[in-house]
Amino acid sequence: MESLLVSKSEHDDSVEEAQVKKRKLSLANCGTCGTEEARYRCPRCLKHSCSLPCVKRHKSESGCSGVRDKTAFVPLSKFDEINLLSDYRFLEDASRMADGTHRDPLILRPRTNKRAKTLVRKAYKFNLQLKLLPPGFSRRCENSTYFHTKADQFFWHLKLLFPQSTAEFTQRRVPDDRTLQQVLDPYIHPTESEPITRQRLAAYVRAPPDHVKVFMRAAKSNSTCTRYHELDLQKSLRENLRFKMVVEYPEFHIALQDHCHNYTLLTPESGAAPRVTTATRLTWRGDKGASVTSRCDGDDDDEEEEKEEELEEGEIRGDEEGV
Repeated sequence: MESLLVSKSEHDDSVEEAQVKKRKLSLANCGTCGTEEARYRCPRCLKHSCSLPCVKRHKSESGCSGVRDKTAFVPLSKFDEINLLSDYRFLEDASRMADGTHRDPLILRPRTNKRAKTLVRKAYKFNLQLKLLPPGFSRRCENSTYFHTKADQFFWHLKLLFPQSTAEFTQRRVPDDRTLQQVLDPYIHPTESEPITRQRLAAYVRAPPDHVKVFMRAAKSNSTCTRYHELDLQKSLRENLRFKMVVEYPEFHIALQDHCHNYTLLTPESGAAPRVTTATRLTWRGDKGASVTSRCDGDDDDEEEEKEEELEEGEIRGDEEGV
């Protein structure tokens, strides 16, 4: 009987203590509106609030995230079991995140495979520097570029941007021997283009043919300003992309002559010099007088490099659908 009375008294004391804390919180006014009694306290900045609208207003005005700072300094005199449990959970979360990183298949997946390396090597053979992004990037996933070994040519994934009409189009598997004029005819030709596309790109259709310019953003330049390459409409894709760097696939900006001032051209002074591939052999004498021969980058006549994987149609592609 005495034990029941003692437990009941302890329970009453705890309830009374909780009520005292609640009364202390209710004595403070809302820090946002200043009229109502406070009911909540921000876990991060400990500011009092009375309702959900005041909480949202407090976050929008002060920029407070409302998330408790798990790494905030707590004096030893105020360190209690709740802080100890919070630190323990913080260490568990960090350990779980580190372990999940090592198990992530996207991180463990190789950046390139044999087909992608072959694609880069073939581009290098055509004096084109092709850069591939790691798996998982949206640009990498949507890329459908492949190399046809029998035809010995690229079939490019192209993105066409028409800034004067705020339009964007994508072409898949365009052969590299096709000229830029042939690529643009289905969009801006007065008669051969589709009526819906023609109406959307009316500014380009009405413009004279010599007033349409094509630019490609320079993937690498020493300047902080964005630079562009101006392309020739009468030349093929292979000729226009020669001695340039392409990240995954070409992206062309089609602009009218009145808006060409928005595109700063890349010059030898503002960007890096184009890289030219050669197959020159360098010969020197070894220590014992034997003749040693080496090749510069770009010579892909080695037997190991010639062992490439081909699909049934004779095409070389990257992971899955695209590169």
